[in-house]
Amino acid sequence: AEGPRAAVVDAAPPDDPLSAREREVMALLAEGQSNKLIARALGLSLHTVKRHVANILTKLALDSRTQAAAYWHRR
Repeated sequence: AEGPRAAVVDAAPPDDPLSAREREVMALLAEGQSNKLIARALGLSLHTVKRHVANILTKLALDSRTQAAAYWHRR
């Protein structure tokens, strides 16, 4: 990864269930960005971002983007 989020995204704890791309999506989600803005920032389709968000919520057993953002900021 490149840019200011690179250190956060690359320094995943060994037990992190998320893929590198999911961590990139999560970092932007935690900044409060919409799926559309995340898609634009990462060069992904809106559908792909929605899939990543759904996978993140499933893997972390969370119910909402707000819970996901809180999880990200705690770690």
